[in-house]
Amino acid sequence: MCRSIKTLRPPALPEEATEEDIRAAALQFVRKVSGFRAPAAHNQEVFDRAVDEIAEATARLLDGLEIRGAVRTS
Repeated sequence: MCRSIKTLRPPALPEEATEEDIRAAALQFVRKVSGFRAPAAHNQEVFDRAVDEIAEATARLLDGLEIRGAVRTS
């Protein structure tokens, strides 16, 4: 696991994860999997699309998780 990706759900994160938090984690994941910190121009589109898709999936995951003892706000 990439050490710079932090847990985004309570109680590890005291408040709800922001869109910025989710995107940063997605970017770190894509960097780790692809092996590129910054892709070459010919790979930029697929790299950015992967970050977007992973960020969306992460947001859905966090929204759907039920944390025992936590009060859901949505």
